[in-house]
Amino acid sequence: MKTNENRTFSQLKVGDEAQLTRLCTVDDLYAFASASGDHNPLHLASYDGDGDGRPEAVAPALWPAGLVAAVLGNILPGAGTQTRRADLSFHIPVLAGDELTAFVSVLEKRQDGDLRCAAEVRRVGDNALILSGEVQVTPPTHHMEFDSIEVPGLIVQRHRHFDALLEKARPLDPMPTAVVAPEEPNSLGGALLGQSNSIITPILIGDPDKIAAAAAKLGADLSGIEIVEAHSHETAAHRAVDLVAEGRAQTLMKGHLHTDVLLHAVLRREKGLRTGRRLSHVFVMDVPGMSRPIMVTDAAVNIAPDLETKADIVQNAIHLAHSIGIETPKVGVLSAVETINPHMPSSVDAALLSKMAERGQITGGLVDGPLAMDNAVDLNAARTKGITSAVAGAADILVAPNIEAGNMVAKQLTYISHAEAAGILVGAAVPIILTSRADDDASRLASCAVAALHAYASKGKIHD
Repeated sequence: MKTNENRTFSQLKVGDEAQLTRLCTVDDLYAFASASGDHNPLHLASYDGDGDGRPEAVAPALWPAGLVAAVLGNILPGAGTQTRRADLSFHIPVLAGDELTAFVSVLEKRQDGDLRCAAEVRRVGDNALILSGEVQVTPPTHHMEFDSIEVPGLIVQRHRHFDALLEKARPLDPMPTAVVAPEEPNSLGGALLGQSNSIITPILIGDPDKIAAAAAKLGADLSGIEIVEAHSHETAAHRAVDLVAEGRAQTLMKGHLHTDVLLHAVLRREKGLRTGRRLSHVFVMDVPGMSRPIMVTDAAVNIAPDLETKADIVQNAIHLAHSIGIETPKVGVLSAVETINPHMPSSVDAALLSKMAERGQITGGLVDGPLAMDNAVDLNAARTKGITSAVAGAADILVAPNIEAGNMVAKQLTYISHAEAAGILVGAAVPIILTSRADDDASRLASCAVAALHAYASKGKIHD
């Protein structure tokens, strides 16, 4: 069925009019800046363009003018229209979040075959006049009927979910954090970054000479930062756990040491950080284009978890989701299929976890499985398969069947979908920040923010 048509000069008359409505978003402004080369900070939400302390996100004048062009090119006269001249006045600025309606009406059919049209753009809600003027266009010479034209979708590689987490964490008191063996620039730099953003107060535990050498490479000043001397990684890990037991630290941060060395101290029987649940790792991921953060678990600690361990993995992730503001997290338990196959243990475990949640053995979230990856994150894929579920297509948490699958999902989102990932170990008495040498500053900072939010929520100091 043909859904669109244009109109030629002979088909038009004076007084014909058309309109369209469009919401201006922050991503639109970044896309416009990329396409036009206009990087004026006034137009970008992450910059304070006029020095007043507030990011502006003011649309360039040509953005609402583009809405007029969209009416001309899409509706009136439609496909094939060429703009010859424009005389436009811009009255008040457009801000990200404004919804606008563009109006075009034919004022004159000129003898040379062109049209003189009136143009207006008004803000929806208060009808404020944004733009007014006239445009002269040459209408199409041939009448056409055609299907809607699909253009490639654009995804702005911006990590607004992490920005929101940072904004939530910054007002909290900086979290005292025992940083274990920050003896090379990457691990020390992550701790100092968290400090400079007022999210953590680091206590550096390790070889003072190596820590000083790492600081020198960074050009960092360690004045005022407590350094606890420990000349082996094992000693540093145990001293860090001691600081938590003494109440001097409320989070741990892994530095330049093996994870198993740190976990050996965390799980010690005397004054360790055991809680009765298995420890598990969660990646909180900000995937460009996704409307929500995506959590992936377990991709780093439990190699081949059994059903009991998976139940702890799910519960740990739900508690972390609560801490970052997801009131009722949707948990998709992944398998290769969305039906139960007795020959595929992951599908059976997924079904059992779903039933455990129904019976109150897992609480605080909605759990469903088995779900294939597409059915978990894409609503259309779930509908195509006929899956009726509150979780399918809308999962906040993806539970992998084993460490290989979880690691692959997380790395694919990072390196193919350009996600940023915050890595947190949960299930202990305090959250543990696990960063990688490959992590960039955004990931390190987000890891600190997620850990701080979880520590405060676990202590009952904040409420979502």
